[in-house]
Amino acid sequence: MKKKASQGAQRKTSSARRKKAGAWQLVHPRAAGIDIGAAEHYVAVPPESAGAESRPVRKFRAFTEDLEALVEWLKACQVDTVAMESTGVYWIALFQKLEAAGIKVILVDARAVKHVPGRKSDVQDCQWLQQLHSYGLLRAAFRPEDSIYRLRTLVRHRQNLVSSAAEHIQHMQKALVQMNVHLHQVVSHINGETGLRILRAIVAGQRDPEELIKLRDAQITRSTPEEMKAALQGDWRPEALFVLQQSLSLWDTYQDRIKECDRAIEEQLQQIPTPAPQPLPASVPKADPLATETPKKKRPQSRKRNDPQVDLRPQLARLCGLDLTAAHGMGVLTVLVILAEIGLDMSKWRSAKAFVSWLGLCPNNKVSGGRVLSARTRHVNHRAAVAFRVAAMGLARTDTWIGSFHRRMKGRIGDAAANTATAHKLAVVVYHLLKHKQGFVDRDVAKYEARVYKHNVAYVKKKAKALGMKLVPLTDEASLTE
Repeated sequence: MKKKASQGAQRKTSSARRKKAGAWQLVHPRAAGIDIGAAEHYVAVPPESAGAESRPVRKFRAFTEDLEALVEWLKACQVDTVAMESTGVYWIALFQKLEAAGIKVILVDARAVKHVPGRKSDVQDCQWLQQLHSYGLLRAAFRPEDSIYRLRTLVRHRQNLVSSAAEHIQHMQKALVQMNVHLHQVVSHINGETGLRILRAIVAGQRDPEELIKLRDAQITRSTPEEMKAALQGDWRPEALFVLQQSLSLWDTYQDRIKECDRAIEEQLQQIPTPAPQPLPASVPKADPLATETPKKKRPQSRKRNDPQVDLRPQLARLCGLDLTAAHGMGVLTVLVILAEIGLDMSKWRSAKAFVSWLGLCPNNKVSGGRVLSARTRHVNHRAAVAFRVAAMGLARTDTWIGSFHRRMKGRIGDAAANTATAHKLAVVVYHLLKHKQGFVDRDVAKYEARVYKHNVAYVKKKAKALGMKLVPLTDEASLTE
C-alpha cells in the first residue's frame, strides 16, 4: 500500500511539474535538442512539430549522409533553433552543417546543463535540452566567427608542434647526459645557435673538445672555454649517439613544419577582412590621471625562441585597429594567441568584469549564510587565460606600473595568486583597447606608487581609528632619537 501511495504521489508531483512548466512562456516554440555522441546523435523536436504519426525523438549516425538526413528532418519539422552540448570535437561537423542550413545553433557548456536526478539516458538528455531551450533557459557558449575559428585551428596546431619539438629537446639532453656530456650546463639552451652547431658537429662525427669549442659564440658569458672543454668530454656511447641523431633530425623536421604553419597563419590573417568601424560605446573612458606625461618608447623586442618566423605585426594591427603589442607584456605571439581565442568583437561580453570572469581570472566567491566559503578562481582551461598569465610572469621584474603591482601582490598573496591578479589587469587593458580602439597609454610609475602609498596611509588611519588610536607622523628628530 505504501508503495502504491508513493507512486501516486510521484505521479501527482510530475503532473504538477508539467502544469507548472506549461505555465512558463515559450521563448523558442520550434526548438530542438541534440545529444551529441561519438557514433550517433539523438535529436528531440516538439511533438507538434513531428506530427501525430512521427516520433519526436530520432537517432542518427555520425556519418555525413546521416548528418544531412538529420538536417533535412529538422527542416521538415520547421525547426529554427537547436541546442547541443559541447562534447569533445564531435559537435563540430554537425554544428557547421546546421549553421550552413540557416538554423540557429547554440552550443551549451555541459557543466551548465546539470541533469535532474534520475534523468540519464540519451533520449532523455536530448528531450531535456529541447525543453530547456524552448523556455529560453540555456545560454550559448562563446564561439567566434568562422574566419577567426580557422585562425584558431592553425594557432592551436602550431602550439602542438612547438610542444612536440620541445619533447625532442629533452631527448637530446638525456642522450648527452647518458654520455656524460654536460652541454646544457655551459650554454643557456642546447637548441640555441652555439648548442645546435655543437650538436650537428657531434652527429657528423666530431668528438674532439678542442674542435667543438671552436664553434662557441664569442658572446657567451655563461661559461669559460675551459669549462666548456671539460663539459664536452664524454664516453660517446653508440646507442646514445643514435638517439641524439634521430632526436636532432626530428627536431629539425618540426622546425620546418612550424615554418609552414607560420606561412599558413599569415595567409589566413590576410584573408580575414578588415572589420568595419563599429560605433564607439556611449561611455567614453575618462583620461587616466596616472598617465605618464613623457611616454617611453617601447624598445623593439627581440624575436623570442618560439615566435613566428614571419612578421605578423602589420596584419594583427590591421585587424585590431591598433597596435596591441605596444601594451606591456604583449608580444606578437601572445597577441596572436589571444585574438585566435577571443576574436575581435568585444560586444560579446557586457563589461570587462564579465570578460575576465569568462577567462577565469577573477575570484569565484561562494557565499552561504552571509559568509564567504571560498574565493578561489574557477578551474578554466583557457588558452587566452594562459597567455595572459605567461605575460604577467614576464612583467614581474620590469620597471613598469604593472610590474610594481605584481611585486606588491606577491608580497601580500604569494607568487601564483599575484600572477593571476596581474593577468586580470592585463585582460582588462586588452578588453578596453579592443573595445574603444584607443592606443595604449602608459602610466607613470612614480604617480602609481604615490597613489598606492596614499591608499596605504588611509587604510592604516582607518584601522587605528577603529582601535581607538591616533597616528602621529614620525618627524626627522624623533626618528634620529629612536
